[in-house]
Amino acid sequence: MATTDKASTRDRLLDAAGELFYREGVSLGVETLCRSAGVSKRSMYQLFGSKDEVLAASLARQLPAYEERLAPGPREETGSPRARILHVFERLEKASAGPAYRGCPYLAALVELKDPEHPASAVARGAKEWLLGFFRTQAAEGGAHDPELLARQLMLVFDGASARAGAGIETLDGLTTTTVTALLGASGTR
Repeated sequence: MATTDKASTRDRLLDAAGELFYREGVSLGVETLCRSAGVSKRSMYQLFGSKDEVLAASLARQLPAYEERLAPGPREETGSPRARILHVFERLEKASAGPAYRGCPYLAALVELKDPEHPASAVARGAKEWLLGFFRTQAAEGGAHDPELLARQLMLVFDGASARAGAGIETLDGLTTTTVTALLGASGTR
């Protein structure tokens, strides 16, 4: 029973952290986090050494769902590298249209924390490296003239679009896919 209670407490903390940090930012206080999770501060500190560890664990826990949301699924994997790259931006455009969209949670963590040694920064960098690697692989498979450069350009479009849409100053409907289509054409990606 105690193991189930600890797992449940941990899950409640991570669920609350994921939602609150995304919606309100990483400067959120421990009391607010614990109150939202229905967990005492003592319980939180028994499970995690600090709020920083809760944030890192929350971001790590969300990573598989983040990757699954962006990457083409089994049905889409048969498409061309160009189509797989465009799929990511179609997903971004769709997600950004939702009223609760606040941008990429991993970019937000990196920008807010500004500390490359923070445990959550390491998780967020890993998420960004995964996406960069995905773009690089697809660009190489699609015959891009310079897969590394194209991957970096795609990251700029992705992160810039995520930030602008998350801040509510840009609507992405068709904007990123049009931009990426031009980049793919200029790079020779099929």
